Amino acid sequence: MSANVGTVDRVIRIVLGLAILSLLFILEGNLKYLGLIGLIPFITGLVKFCPLYSLFKINTCQRK
Repeated sequence: MSANVGTVDRVIRIVLGLAILSLLFILEGNLKYLGLIGLIPFITGLVKFCPLYSLFKINTCQRK
């Protein structure tokens, strides 16, 4: 599993993931659990790997 998420893409994923996760604390009732969807961009940003990117042969990392 090699990294396929670049730096800018990674920062955007982490910030967006945290914003969506905050819905757990903002919304009430069962609707608040939609905030768990924020785990997907957050985790893919942390591990620098996106399974969908590898499926579609996308790589936002800088080439060495």
